[in-house]
Amino acid sequence: MIKAIGSKVLLDSPNGVDFMDCIKDLLELEDVKNLDQYMQHLKTSRLQHSINVSYYTYWICKKLNWDYRSAARGGLLHDLYLYDWRTERQPEGNHIKAHPIVALRTAQKNVELNDIEIDSIINHMWPVTFGLPRYKESMLLTFVDKYVTILEVTYQALASIVRKE
Repeated sequence: MIKAIGSKVLLDSPNGVDFMDCIKDLLELEDVKNLDQYMQHLKTSRLQHSINVSYYTYWICKKLNWDYRSAARGGLLHDLYLYDWRTERQPEGNHIKAHPIVALRTAQKNVELNDIEIDSIINHMWPVTFGLPRYKESMLLTFVDKYVTILEVTYQALASIVRKE
């Protein structure tokens, strides 16, 4: 059962079929599956984080009649780096600047990407990095990524408080 944190929609249910059609081939890739081995925020795996970003970006783009397929795919691949940023350093430098480059390289090794997907991956750390997203879908993804991060951290923090009571 795949679900985005904060959503009531089961992504492998009839309500999630259209979303899953956008990303199901990506979910079968070994590099994407391996994201589940890395923690992103507290107890949220990098795979779950990527699914969360993918789903919410997809959902908003679909409501706005934007390119929701590219947005969903970019969201799933935006953090496709296979190292623990807390302990491993990259030759490209600082993790914040390096991981979009590593993620893009890993994604391109696995699938052919369109311009929106590339832009979403390489510029998702704006405004922390200097690459301004060029497409409305990739700009939205940068904001959804930040929103989802807050959602994941507060969801886990609240869950730990509830467990203590």
